[in-house]
Amino acid sequence: MYLKSITDDQPCNANYDTTITDVSPKPGISQLAVAGIFAGIGGLEQGFRVHGHHSVLLCEADARAREVLALRFPKVRLSEDVRDLKVLPQCDVLTAGFPCQDLSQVGRRQGISGPNSGLINVVLDLLAKAQPGPTWLVLENVPFMLKLDGGRAIERIVTTLERMDFAWAYRTIDARAFGLPQRRRRVVILASRVADPRPALLGVNATAPAPGKRGAHACGFYWTEGNTGVGWAIDATPPLKGGSALHIPSPPAIWFPRRRLIGVPSIEDAERLQGFEAGWTHVPGEDALQARQRWRLVGNAVSVPFAGWVAERLTASAVYNGDVDNELVSGAPWPSAAWGAGGMRGRSSASEWPVVAPQQHLATFLTRSVRSLSRKATAGFLSRLERSTLRYEEAFRLDLHHHIENHDTADVH
Repeated sequence: MYLKSITDDQPCNANYDTTITDVSPKPGISQLAVAGIFAGIGGLEQGFRVHGHHSVLLCEADARAREVLALRFPKVRLSEDVRDLKVLPQCDVLTAGFPCQDLSQVGRRQGISGPNSGLINVVLDLLAKAQPGPTWLVLENVPFMLKLDGGRAIERIVTTLERMDFAWAYRTIDARAFGLPQRRRRVVILASRVADPRPALLGVNATAPAPGKRGAHACGFYWTEGNTGVGWAIDATPPLKGGSALHIPSPPAIWFPRRRLIGVPSIEDAERLQGFEAGWTHVPGEDALQARQRWRLVGNAVSVPFAGWVAERLTASAVYNGDVDNELVSGAPWPSAAWGAGGMRGRSSASEWPVVAPQQHLATFLTRSVRSLSRKATAGFLSRLERSTLRYEEAFRLDLHHHIENHDTADVH
């Protein structure tokens, strides 16, 4: 068996770069050919391109997202429907941030057999037919998939991979580890027939910073909620969301206590919160409806620095000590990180923070004007909050009242 357990001596990169301007090949690093399924607006693929790799296929069903892909990856083959692909192109890496609608805590919860998330089976069928197939498979989805239906989704995926002689590892990662002020937890699954995925995905670890006090920091929350939760985040936004089924934008709100302002970030800063360049989803000549859809595209995207870290790890020299891991017992709850190889499955102690990049403060990260949250939206949120049993600061409630009484529809710089 090709898997070995030896001591990890790979240092943690505490200065992980979140910029996306350098797309030249890195010295001494071979370029990898990447095929992207469910590519969205190219978060995974852009993360790989940042580290000098190149895309050979982008497959995406959403017409608006394909317009972005065509603009940002102009020389790459575009495909509309994964079900129309007969074979995978020759590639080193296959990426698939497969649909989460049926696996999300706030989605339909139909599970891995749902009409959207179930499309991962098409990818796995293509993978089974590929000869010799890609060296690496990179899958991404929401952490709730580890809990929904007792982890049925992750069980089906890794069992299918094992039947195809893949070794696999997965890890829950918070995108804040890479410095961006957005709390965004995602599961990445890394698998290979010819390499051990554990050193790359689980071989570096860091300790998450201690939760900071609110102080005078800006705080993000979901103004659309207020009954059972608000998605509260100190000095960060909660996860950007794709919006409603009617494509109605639902950006997070931000409380700026120093200014007693309740605001909404611009779409350009939302793009930056995902690690893209400002304007990434803008298509020349777009109409008002297309512009509104940009929030959905950004909310559904994969964080670029998160993807870039995965790309970086695939070409890093690393080892992994699996002897310290406990056996992953069948029927037990799925942990936040685990692996399978050679007929064995293990629970990993890898944290959600593989690195700790310098943290950017939310208020100073925002570079564009902040739009004042409407009086109606603020009043609706406040009404739900005051009727709930949720705990919140009195200063927050008072500033919500102040915002309603002194609302100004103009943008605030």
